[in-house]
Amino acid sequence: MKPLRAGVIGVGHLGQHHARLYASLPGAQLVGVTDQSIERAQTVADRHGSPVFRTMDELLSHVDVVSVAVPTSGHYAVAKACLQAGKHVLVEKPIAVTPTEAEELVQLAKQRGCCLQVGHSERFNPVMALMRPHIGRPVFIECHRLSSFSERGTDVDVVLDLMIHDLDLVLSLNPGPIEEVRAAGVAVLSSSIDIANARIQFQSGCVANLTSSRVSTNKMRRLRLFQRDSYLSIDFQTRLGMVSRRSAKAGEKPTVEVEQFQGGDEEPLKLQLASFLHAASTSTRPVVSGEDGAAAVAAAYQVLQAIESFAARHEEGGNGVLKG
Repeated sequence: MKPLRAGVIGVGHLGQHHARLYASLPGAQLVGVTDQSIERAQTVADRHGSPVFRTMDELLSHVDVVSVAVPTSGHYAVAKACLQAGKHVLVEKPIAVTPTEAEELVQLAKQRGCCLQVGHSERFNPVMALMRPHIGRPVFIECHRLSSFSERGTDVDVVLDLMIHDLDLVLSLNPGPIEEVRAAGVAVLSSSIDIANARIQFQSGCVANLTSSRVSTNKMRRLRLFQRDSYLSIDFQTRLGMVSRRSAKAGEKPTVEVEQFQGGDEEPLKLQLASFLHAASTSTRPVVSGEDGAAAVAAAYQVLQAIESFAARHEEGGNGVLKG
């Protein structure tokens, strides 16, 4: 099969790696990059022997597929232009800033017959593939995603910057429709929410508790899941998974058996791009579809609304009041 001509819009922190992988994946040919900084684009292009395009429109006339890796606030406008041009699009998470924008992109992709995939890379973490067969019907899920502060990503709050990863993961476990959301968040070092906690109750009875922070000294990316017969723990950093099960043999006291799973060294982004190229070339639904991305944004919006409600009820809370 002929390689798909690939381009990257935005070659900063993440986009440069999209370019690197397109240049090496057998299903793609990197034909160009573009960025607001021509110097940065030139550096990345020289590294992989590809052209630099000064405008997005120039790039789009030469590609079949494109990665949108601009700052989050620009995802909607850039992805929309790419879809209108009839290109298959992988847009970094979140798909957009609002549910309305996200749904518009989903509908536009359908109208244009384009593949639209969203960059929720934790779905492609090797440990996740090992753990999914052990996940049945969760009754309680707990997620912690903590990182140190960086100006990168602060064009949006921590819910859309970090928690969105875990919202997508939780929704992918099929807990059902959301029934109630309670949340609180605080601006610490930026003008928007830097740390947030959300308690999400689903109609199925499942409860998810999510904590995200971009002002922590230690990094953490963990998910714990409890179901009727077992307890699962997933560390996305170390790619270590554990399943604890109750074992009761005849005539013996019940014990807990623990099984460990170690994810491989495969790069999640590489697996993600390979999956995108396959979906685009075969006209099949991507692993993380536009609909999936829109569902995560809709959930994030509910969290943000709950944070605003909490802040309104505690207007005299001083530094605890939500900013932005």
